[in-house]
Order: sequence, then structure tokens, then C-alpha cells
Amino acid sequence: MFEPQTPDFAQRVHESFRRQRVMTLFGAQLEDVQPGRVTIRLPFRDDLTQQHGFLHAGVVTTIVDSACGYAAYSLMPAGASVLTVEYKVNLLAPAKGTEFLAEGQVVKQGRTITVCEGKVYALSEGNRDQRKLIATMSATMITLLDRPGIPAG
Repeated sequence: MFEPQTPDFAQRVHESFRRQRVMTLFGAQLEDVQPGRVTIRLPFRDDLTQQHGFLHAGVVTTIVDSACGYAAYSLMPAGASVLTVEYKVNLLAPAKGTEFLAEGQVVKQGRTITVCEGKVYALSEGNRDQRKLIATMSATMITLLDRPGIPAG
């Protein structure tokens, strides 16, 4: 559906993701990178929960924000950086599962502003094929080029 502006878009996404320390802190991994679409996988960890034992909403929001940002970044030119301008999240169900998948997808690509949508699914042990939708996101990303103090990626 979307054409990347560089043939090495997936490599650029992977390199940028490796530099994102919060993803390392959470133990999140890039699952899939396609032009305009990125999936991030996060295994459940007790130290990322809120008081009821569910994955914290801040963690859910962080992984889907990154999925949307990298979906947008996958379509950006070489030398660009991506930042989130705004997002809205709907938390649809408690984040209970053994793993979580955050999917980000570009809805409308622009030269400066890109609109994305994201979804987060909970997976349960023994039934990984059945995904429960727990959150949705609408996000706006900005393409930054040649900004002092903001490196590419």
C-alpha cells in the first residue's frame, strides 16, 4: 500500500529501535517491519504491572506509540527523524496475558505529518493464535529533517 523512500527502510528502523533504551528496559522486540507497518512484541513481566497485576497502561501506551512511530519512520527519507506530535489511546480491556503485540500502521502519509493507527493485543499461554484487542491508538507523527541537535533516526 505504501512505498518506502529508501530501500534500507527496515534496517534503519531496526537500528533506531536498538537505540531506544525504553524498549530495552521493557524487553520489547521488533516482530515485523513492513513499509508503513510495524509490530512490536512484549513478553509479560511482573515488574511492568500496576497494582492489580495487569500490564501498566503506560507500558501499553509506550509500545504502541513506538509501533506507530516506526511505521511512519519506515516511509521517511534517509536522514529523517520521527517524533510523536499527539496521540489518543482507548484502553479497551485489562492488559492481561503472557505476551503483547503492538501494531502500528500508517493511515495517511504526508511530507511533514503522518497519521497512524495502532492496536495492542494480549496473547495467552497455550492459545497464542487467539488475540484479544486491549487498546487502540490514533497518532500523529512528524518528519524532522536537518534539525540541529536531533540526529537522524
